[in-house]
Amino acid sequence: MSTLPSTENRKQPPSVYTVMLLVSMLFMLIAVIAMWIELNRWAPEYYRTNTAQPNAMVVPTGDSFA
Repeated sequence: MSTLPSTENRKQPPSVYTVMLLVSMLFMLIAVIAMWIELNRWAPEYYRTNTAQPNAMVVPTGDSFA
C-alpha cells in the first residue's frame, strides 16, 4: 500500500451547495433583468410629476387652529 498521491485526476461531482449557489445566482440574474425592464418601462414618467392628480382634498377644519 502506497502513501503517494494518485496519478489519476478524477474530478469530483459538484456538491449540493455548489448547485444551490449556481441556481441562486441564476435567479438573482433573472431578478435583476426583470427589475431593469420594469425601470425602463416606468422611467419616462418617474420624474414627471406635473401630470399627477391627487385623489383626496385636504380641507382644514375650524377647530384645528385653536
